[in-house]
Formats: sequence, C-alpha cells, structure tokens
Amino acid sequence: MKWIVFIIVAGVYLCSQSHVNGEPNLKRSVIEKAVKKAKAIVDSAYEYSRKESIARVKRKAASPADLLRLMKQPVGRTRNAVRAADYTNVAIDLLKDSLNKRQKRSLSAAEVISEEDLQVISDLTGCTGQRRPPSCKTTPNLNRFRTITGVCNNRKNTLFGASNTAFVRWLAAEYQDNFTIPRGWDPEVPFNNYPLPLVREVSNRILQTANDRIRNDPDFSFMLVLFAQWVDHDLTLAPHTPVIRSFNKGIDCDRTCDRTEPCFPIQIPQRDPRFGRNSGQCLPFFRSAPACGTGPSGHIFGGITIRQQINSLTAYIDASQVYGSDEQLAYNLRDLSSDEGLLKGNMEYDDNGRQFLPFSDVDVNLCATRASITVELDAKEVPCFLAGDERVSENIALTSLHTMFFREHNRLVRALAKLNPHWSGERLYQEARKIMGAYFQVLIFGKFLPIMLGQEAFDLELGSYPGYDENVDATIGNVFTNAFRFPHTMIQTIMLRLNEDFKPDERFPHVLLHKNFFAPWRPLYEGGVDPILRGLLSNHAKLNRQNQLMHDELRDRLFEFSFEKALDLGSLNMQRAREHGIPAYNKWRKFCNLSEPSDLNELAAVLGNRRLAQRLIDLYKTPDNIDLWLGGVAEPFVPGGRVGPLLACLVSKQFRMIRNGDRFWWENPGVFTEAQRQSLGNTSLARIICDNTGITKVPLKPFRHSDPSTFTNCNDVPAFDLSAWEDHYNSN
Repeated sequence: MKWIVFIIVAGVYLCSQSHVNGEPNLKRSVIEKAVKKAKAIVDSAYEYSRKESIARVKRKAASPADLLRLMKQPVGRTRNAVRAADYTNVAIDLLKDSLNKRQKRSLSAAEVISEEDLQVISDLTGCTGQRRPPSCKTTPNLNRFRTITGVCNNRKNTLFGASNTAFVRWLAAEYQDNFTIPRGWDPEVPFNNYPLPLVREVSNRILQTANDRIRNDPDFSFMLVLFAQWVDHDLTLAPHTPVIRSFNKGIDCDRTCDRTEPCFPIQIPQRDPRFGRNSGQCLPFFRSAPACGTGPSGHIFGGITIRQQINSLTAYIDASQVYGSDEQLAYNLRDLSSDEGLLKGNMEYDDNGRQFLPFSDVDVNLCATRASITVELDAKEVPCFLAGDERVSENIALTSLHTMFFREHNRLVRALAKLNPHWSGERLYQEARKIMGAYFQVLIFGKFLPIMLGQEAFDLELGSYPGYDENVDATIGNVFTNAFRFPHTMIQTIMLRLNEDFKPDERFPHVLLHKNFFAPWRPLYEGGVDPILRGLLSNHAKLNRQNQLMHDELRDRLFEFSFEKALDLGSLNMQRAREHGIPAYNKWRKFCNLSEPSDLNELAAVLGNRRLAQRLIDLYKTPDNIDLWLGGVAEPFVPGGRVGPLLACLVSKQFRMIRNGDRFWWENPGVFTEAQRQSLGNTSLARIICDNTGITKVPLKPFRHSDPSTFTNCNDVPAFDLSAWEDHYNSN
C-alpha cells in the first residue's frame, strides 16, 4: 500500500507527493540543510583526526591501533571518494534522526528517504561524480598499455576492476540492521537464534598456539607466505576510515568501548590470558572506509544504499605494489631527473652499491618509532619507505620484496634502452611496467596458485586460459578480502637472517616477528635485504594445523609497543568480516555447492575433527554463525594444497575472474608477440633474485623448501631473454 508521510516544521512541508512512484520525497531545501551540516561534521572530524594523528606520532604516543589505521589511510583520489561517502552517510543519518524525532517513532532510513531523495543527496555530496564512468576516447595508448587506475581496461564497462570503486558482493551483505551496522554491534542481538561470541574469546579458545608448539611445513618455504602477502597487496586495500572519533558523540575510538560510528572496538572477555580477569577493556578497531552507493548494481534496498567498502587498488594483476594505483602516486615514484624511464631510488643510503627504495615524505611517519621498539643499535630514526603500496614498511620481509622488484624495473629499463636506444623514457617505463605485470601473472598462475589450491583443484577450477571475456567483471569480491587472509596461519614466529653461506649472521641475529614491524632501519643498518631474503628462502613456512592455527606472536604481539596494547590478528580478521557485512561460514559453503553442516556430527565430519567441532559449537551454538575466515582455515587441506574446499572455491573464483576479465592478460593475443610470450612463460623468481641482490645461490623453485646445500649457482640460472622486445621499426 502506498503511503505518504507529512511533517510540518515552522509551516513548511518536509515531504511532498512523488510523481514517480507515489512515495514521499523530501523538500530539496531540507536535504541541502542536512548535507551542509553533514559536511561540517565530517570535515571537522577529518581535521581533528589528521592533527591528532600527527601529534601522536611526533610525541611517540601512537598505539598499535594507530599504526594499523595510519598504514591503511585513504590518500589522494581515494580520500576524496571516501569523504563523499561519509558526507552521504552522515546526511542520511541526520535526516533519519530528524524525522524520527518529529514522528516520535523509529523509522528506518528506507522508510523516510526515497531513491529520488538519495540521488539528490548523492549529487550534493559528490558521490554521483565518483560513480560516473570515464570516457576512454582520450586515453593515450589504450590498446598498448594499462592505465594506472585500471579504468578503460574493459571498454564496455570502463570502471570494471578500477581503483577507488566498491568491492562486489557475491552474496547479499548481512548487517545487523540490513544496511550498515555490523553483526555483533549489539552483543545481545541474536543471529540464527544465538548471539555471536566475542572474536577475542574465539581467538583465545580456538587459535591460541604457543610459539614453541608450531610445526614447520615440510614442503614449502617462508618465501611462499611473503609472496602471498605480495599478491594480496597487488589486489586489495580496503582503507580504514580517516576518522579517529565518532561522528555523533565526538569520542576518540581508542578511548571507549562504546560502539559508535566508526568505532567498533573488540571487547576483551573475562579471564583473558593476556588481560586478566574482569578487565572491561577493549582493543580499538576502526571500520573500513565506505564507498559511495553503487545504485543499479544491486546494493540499494528500499531507496537506501547498503554499506559497501572501497578498494583503493586495481583488481588486476598489474604490479600496482610497484607502480601505484593512483596517477599522482605513480608520478611521484618516477625518477624525472632524466628521460630514462626509471623509478626513483634512495639518495641517502645504498645496499652494498644497490639502490634502496626512496623515503616517504608524508607528515605522519609511522616508522619514527624505532626507539620505542629497540635500543639495539645507535641508528638514526628514518622515515618509512615509499612504494606503490603504502604498506611497504609493514615488515622487513615485505620491504625486501618491494626493494627487489623496484630494482628489477630499473634493470629492465636499462636493458630495454640498450636494445632500443631510440625509445623515450615514457616508452621504456611503460614497457618495463608491462613486463613486470606479466611476470606476476605467470608466477601467480604457474607457481603460486597450484601450490595453495593443489594441482587438482587448480586444474578443475582454473585450468588453461580460455581467452578474454569483456562480460567478466574482474572487480574484487568483498568476501575475497577476508578469505585471502588464510596465509596468516602460515606465518613463522621468527625472521631468519643469514650470511653468504646461509648460516646465522653473528652481526645480525634472527629477530622475533613482532620486532620487524615498521622497522625500515633494519635493512639500512643491518646488512641490507640480502640476509632477509636468504632467510625467506631457507626457512620453512609454518604448517597450518587444526590445533595450531595462529601463534601468539600474531595473536598477542601484533605491532607490539607494549604487551597490553598489542593487537590480535585473528580477532581483527573475524571482526573485519562482521564489519564488512560478509555472511558467515555456511552461507559460503552453500555458495560453493558444498554441504552445510547443521549440527555437531555434521560439522565434525566436515572438519574431520570432533574435538574442534565441539569447541566451535560451544562458542557459536550453531555452524551457521561460524565466522568465514575461521571456518575456512579450520578445514582440512584439499589434496596437495594448503587450503580447504571452501577457500579453494572462493580463491579460485576470484582469480578466474581477474584473469578472464583482464584485457591485458599476458596470454591474450595482441598483448605480447608470440616470441615475447615465450620469454614470459619462462619467468623465474630465482633469476629475479639473482639479478637484483648480492645472493649468488638460489633454489630454482623458491616456494619449495630445500636445503641450501642443494641451491643452484646464479650463473647456472637461465637469464630472462629480452631479445623479442628489440624494436626494428624505430617507434617511440
């Protein structure tokens, strides 16, 4: 039945009859007033948060939660997009609250704001412009090279896979209020007839593993795990909200256990092994930044956009960790002192004659915290490094991979310049960037995924390249941002650092994991990246076992400055899924055509472990409520792989869409010549290590664990053949 709500304020009708669908529309003046107030609230919160964040870092008062938030801050065009979304969300809340007060009853936003009203709000806040597809007619070299932002990869749907667009939903979002409030926001609200357990309680009772109890993976190296992080950082970054205090209460999120947008703190249970009995404490947790509403793509319910998160990266395997997904960042990374196509290197330090990454010049230097972590060396405080992904300095192993691939770009540019001295710096940069993207496509599909998924599942779900399909949307699924966190269960407790003989380095001993976070000074002052890379090649990955899911270096000492304030990675993973509105375990089992366990016996059969199943039932009461990430990593491995059936399904689906929906996929005819594809098919991570470090012996299969005594001399590792890139036509 059509309905009309009339509200009179000072003699002015707030609502009027719609001529489209019979539902009420708000007066434009009322919407304009709400948007103006929303902008003031958001701008004030942004400004306060920026100043307070800078002040905390400068006085060395930044907490682990601050580090996590600042590492994932939206910048540049992403920040503009997020701000527009915040304007919209706050304006909707203001309108809803105002109308509810006058109605003296609780109405949902969908009941008081029509789709026409929402469009007006979107126009006024700038969200409409954020969603407008760009024209590709003026894009230079559109057939030869990718855009940095990923736009126009798909010429039919120009925003498919582009940076600063919303993740897609493979299943409908599940929020507490159906729109935006996370599951677990109100701990008493039941789901499937039961309240959700606290994520920290789940972490304590299911994940807890003493550091001395973990088992090494007999087959795979720690390099495999760091490469997984490298892959993730090419595909996804859901930036955190820029705001550290609530929009409506003005309370700093790290000083309250209240759940008030954007604060969603992780409550500490009673008798917590780290925090003691009846602590009443919380670990700060900030929501991911929202994306502007996506309208026709199915995220509108009753006129109101269901909350979606933004991906600041491109969805394509394009080496954006090296080059960026933002045009301004890509420009800042280039060495423009000459027309040679090089990336900018560090001007203050070198690594035994090889270049380090340049330093970041942002106001908030997360890495100015070395003195708070260690006093082992009389080392100068140094800034974080600058790379295509802002998480470059998160840990020294990741920094080492960034450094190696940055050097590989410059090596390729110099080699291409010798082959084609007539090429401009722009042509050299773009050709090297194109080769680098192809490197990672070959390594991920040829080496990485067959290991993680198992060859059988890989062949079944991915198989050989079927060709480009412009109807495939490569955009990252929101669920993938949670599912692809499974390598967290494979991280070792210690970073090995080895000398030229692959023995412990007496000068620079091994370091516990928590002492490697945000420590760019270590490679600068402690022997460069070579000892770290040797450690990755020689050390085992941790074996994920059902009774050893995540060790306490990650559960109790993540980004540790003090033991009490350190974060818990397992809790973060589960809280993030709830915050993103990602459905729970059984919904995804059904999505993947797998059985849906309904009781203890059926769950025990799926897990092959009755004791673990009982502990999960004790916590969740029903398998329907198990958090996706936890259920996924608890499943037994598929044959030959390192994931269970559910994660094999979700991960393979995402990579299939990334590959089939990429017009610049290396195997797509016309992207490279036949001779170039033949060279690229022989891409070797071992060769890249040899070419860009001082390491002289490497395993031919770096993801497989082997004894250093069996490593191959770099002189015997075939070089990458660039002869197919020689240009006989003198084109620029």
